Amino acid sequence: MQGILRLLAAKAGTVCVLMVAGCATGYNLQPGMNRDQVIASMGRPTAVVPLPNGGERLQYSQQPAGQYAYMVDMDSSGRMVSFRQVLNQNEFSRLNANIGQWTRADVEREFGRPARIERLANWNGDIMTYRWNEGPKMDRFYWVYLDSQNIVRRAHPGIETLRGGAMRD
Repeated sequence: MQGILRLLAAKAGTVCVLMVAGCATGYNLQPGMNRDQVIASMGRPTAVVPLPNGGERLQYSQQPAGQYAYMVDMDSSGRMVSFRQVLNQNEFSRLNANIGQWTRADVEREFGRPARIERLANWNGDIMTYRWNEGPKMDRFYWVYLDSQNIVRRAHPGIETLRGGAMRD
């Protein structure tokens, strides 16, 4: 019975993440809303970054302690065109498809600032660490390895053990 409940909870979580309008997060966002309406609903963004199409992205990241980052894309006229939670396997697969092409700026534009940035003696560049959640009792890290020119050279997930990872109850 507990296995069935876990499966149902995981499926419900997936549906919530995929909802575009924002009701899954408690925000009543609708495409076409203006910037002021979005900020009135969600509060001040953690960062605002320009987009290649002339619009801007309002970033609402819960890093370093949280496991979610919401991106609200605005078009060049200041109207909302999309809302999504980006710290998930689907979005990370976009990063993996662009290894050797994406830069630190690309990663931060798509995922927001990381939870932390680390260095290792055997790696010649920064390692960006994102915290995320893949489902019930599935806390994760996602590591993005940059070379000395800030080009992404490697990226992969791992189990977060700070809160017990896959073993916590």
